[in-house]
Amino acid sequence: MRVLGIFGICVAALLVVLLAIFLRRRLLMAGGGTIRLQVRVSTMVPGRGWSSGIGQFVGDELRFHRMFSFGIRPKRVLNRRTLEVGRRRLPEGPERLTMPGHWVILLCTTGRAQLEIAMAESTVTGFLSWLEAGPPGQPGSVAPRPTITPRPADY
Repeated sequence: MRVLGIFGICVAALLVVLLAIFLRRRLLMAGGGTIRLQVRVSTMVPGRGWSSGIGQFVGDELRFHRMFSFGIRPKRVLNRRTLEVGRRRLPEGPERLTMPGHWVILLCTTGRAQLEIAMAESTVTGFLSWLEAGPPGQPGSVAPRPTITPRPADY
């Protein structure tokens, strides 16, 4: 009888964990502006190291949240001003087993670091539109407004 009680507690705990992950995902997607994507977090083994998640567009940032995580904060934040897409390619070798066939891999650079992002081909169009829709010029390139200083009173 005691084994059955322990088994019941384990099943209940597993259901609570799955419910928490599901609710977190629903909360992230509730605000809109989200996409499914994968980010390559490790290049140790060719074709491996991909992490599934949700990309959330917030202003000039793409926030990557891992799919199966309890964390509320994003795992990675990509800024539109420093993100550049170099080239695109189709999944190769072991990548074809972990991604749907209609996904595309984008080789991006963020400052000095290189990053690979995978998403559906239809999502790539929206992602590139968001990337190009940023304000023109570099941060701080806008000329400052002139300051008006009061003139001394004439006596």
